[in-house]
Amino acid sequence: MNLAWAALVVILATAVTVTAMLLVRRRAPQGSYFSDGDRASGVFGVLATGFSVLLGFIIFLSFTSYDQSRAGAESEATIVLQQVQTAQFLPDGSATELTGELMCYARSVAGSEWDALDDGTLGNSVNPWGAELYFTISAVDPRSATEQSAYDRWMEQTAQREQARIDRVHGAEGIIPAPLWLVLAVISLVIFGYMLFFADPAEGRVTQGVLMGSVTVVITLLLFLLVFFDHPHGDGVGRLQPSAMERTVGLIDTQLEVAGLDVTPPCDEHGNRR
Repeated sequence: MNLAWAALVVILATAVTVTAMLLVRRRAPQGSYFSDGDRASGVFGVLATGFSVLLGFIIFLSFTSYDQSRAGAESEATIVLQQVQTAQFLPDGSATELTGELMCYARSVAGSEWDALDDGTLGNSVNPWGAELYFTISAVDPRSATEQSAYDRWMEQTAQREQARIDRVHGAEGIIPAPLWLVLAVISLVIFGYMLFFADPAEGRVTQGVLMGSVTVVITLLLFLLVFFDHPHGDGVGRLQPSAMERTVGLIDTQLEVAGLDVTPPCDEHGNRR
């Protein structure tokens, strides 16, 4: 989320609502439009409580989805690193090929695939290197007990990696349905309209401005929080970044160097096929 734009929107929304309150205040009767202030406050309490409960529940669910995406990215990166180690116990030719493809998979996740997540264009597409890994492992014929054990472990890790990828990308296109956004917008407008009936020329302008402005700021910030959780990937403060997979890319290179293995991946630094 761009903090500058968010702050600008909050300021503009507050300015609009405060201006509306001060304009309505000019023609409002003494003591506001409500003859019974206590009853009006009670009704407003019901509106505000219902809105806050609904919004709090949605934010909780959205944060859960955000945390699931974050945990999925961490798990996927860890499993890719583990699969590199597992690949070394498979037959020599396939071990080198699988290692190179895993390096490309990691680079692709941290590069082109993450860019697609940021743009919201990933959709239901699969990682091309995930498919290449499938075709390569399908041709492996493990013979020794070590190779058979490594093969079984590889298949288990593949299933875990695919599930972690699903967790990572599931919120890329938004997790809050359009009808819910519509309901929140309508309730916000209802609260705004209801607040205008509290306009009272007997009170000072500052008091009336604070009355409307504080409500506007709180509602706007909470809606911005929902927007943030609805699209957890991208640039901005707090958004998910491919830090875990970038770290894995570096660790793979380090491990291969320490082990004395020379593997040339069939892709560039961004995971695109050479």
